[in-house]
Amino acid sequence: MPPRPPSDDSDEQSSDDELTDWPPTDSGQPDSNPPWILLGVGGLVAVAIGWFFRPWLHGLIYTVYTTPLLLLGIVAGSVAAWVTARSGGRVEIVVNTLSSSDHTITPLRVGVVVLVIAAVALMPVANAVAGVTLSDQTMSQTATAERLDDVDADNPRIVTRAVADRYASNTLNRPQYRVGDTDISVVNGTPYWAAPLAPDGLFNTITKRQAGTVLVDMTTQQANIRSVDGELEIGVGTIFHRNYRWELLKSQAYLVDYGDPKMVIHNETQYIAVPYSEPQFHLTPLPHTTPQWGGVAVIDPSGSIETLSPSEAAASPILDNQQLYPEQLALQSVAATKYRNGILNTYTSHEDEIEIAPLPGDRNDQPFFILSESGPQYVVAVEPYGDAQGLKELWTIDGQSGAFERYVPADSLFGPQRAADLVRQSAPQTDWDRFSPAEPILTVIDDREYWQVRVVPEDNSGIAYVAFVDARSGDVDSFEQTDTITQFLAGETPVETPTETEPSETTAETPTVIVQRVAENGTVIETMTVYDDESVEIRTPTNGTAGTENTTARTLGS
Repeated sequence: MPPRPPSDDSDEQSSDDELTDWPPTDSGQPDSNPPWILLGVGGLVAVAIGWFFRPWLHGLIYTVYTTPLLLLGIVAGSVAAWVTARSGGRVEIVVNTLSSSDHTITPLRVGVVVLVIAAVALMPVANAVAGVTLSDQTMSQTATAERLDDVDADNPRIVTRAVADRYASNTLNRPQYRVGDTDISVVNGTPYWAAPLAPDGLFNTITKRQAGTVLVDMTTQQANIRSVDGELEIGVGTIFHRNYRWELLKSQAYLVDYGDPKMVIHNETQYIAVPYSEPQFHLTPLPHTTPQWGGVAVIDPSGSIETLSPSEAAASPILDNQQLYPEQLALQSVAATKYRNGILNTYTSHEDEIEIAPLPGDRNDQPFFILSESGPQYVVAVEPYGDAQGLKELWTIDGQSGAFERYVPADSLFGPQRAADLVRQSAPQTDWDRFSPAEPILTVIDDREYWQVRVVPEDNSGIAYVAFVDARSGDVDSFEQTDTITQFLAGETPVETPTETEPSETTAETPTVIVQRVAENGTVIETMTVYDDESVEIRTPTNGTAGTENTTARTLGS
């Protein structure tokens, strides 16, 4: 019997099987995974770009590096993301059940949320612990001063930063450049507000370099300004690859905190000095860091960088009398002493707690840098915590060595806010809507404390006068001329030079008539004194005749 041919059903089934199995696969050959290769290449490119532009990432990386507790938050976020990926959707079910709504849960979202929650919870703890450690370090390294150093009367701090900015901008005659941020520089023993001449506008920023330095004499009320010309290969305010900060973070230490740049002029050569701090790690009671002075980076006009240790910087002739200690570190160290009696006291009873005294005026931020008889130093005034505004302590920090001293007045002294109020009260005729007290600095003259307060127009167009407020009695002495200011600082009795020339033989006489020009609202506009050997003539124009006048004359003493 011949064999039975296959049925149509079997043929169709065979055909379906063949279509289902097509294309044929060879289980013996490895699977190619192009997405993983692309991800790897993309990751390498991202790392290369991040490495090249690492100066732009410095703030984030340095924050994480100096806050070890954040690493716990990163670890917690990573573990949470890994658990979510391995849970097979169970985490999403739990979250949706608890929230009574539908959410798309991914490992990345879970990791980010856990990281943010951990950071918010841990950052205050890290800051408080670091504050206690920094407070203990500062208090243990600070000497108690019995008296404050007398100010250098020949080099007083008269011009404020805001006024110096205005002076420098008003005299700038180079349209392609602008005046950068000012800071104090000591040139041949005289303190100046120094500002870089930076390119102005996008095109000039890309194509030009820093062109020089503008110097504003801070020891006189007049606008005494000069400039030091010359391009700097690496400068301030330029495009990123010619910028001082970019170059420091690319070629020098990366995990440090560079401060504000300071223009230094030595033998008419421009340098950029950048003090910096570095973290010091502590393991107990929790992992944390505190800042400490690391040194000073000095950049010469050719772009060459030299990093000096604190002792090397103090011995450098280029940096003589300059601000070497980081001013932000000085302020941060003093502010941290609010924890001197522990964290619990700081947040409960506030016994002996201090705070940095707030100051009136525009851009008047402590610490103030001055020249004293013992050398350059920062001064920081602190007041008691809360509403009290008396002077609690005055801290001085040596600008070259970083040595701290704390002066605790034996008697009750007015604070800077009260000193500003007393200046206003002493001059009720002044329009205080147009003027404001600025930069109250505690100054010692002949072993007596005074608040030296500058009175500045609201537009910062100059210094109206300088007032000295006795920190004990509240008496106010005001002087409008630089010579009298320096005389008072030197302990002498200043005599104001008359603003108008008067006959010497009449200065001691009593005037016969005093003529006042009075406005409609009663304000005295002008005063004139008339003596016995002088006369008064009052002339009024006749109606419609400009050349004809009625004259009333009175001769006195004849």
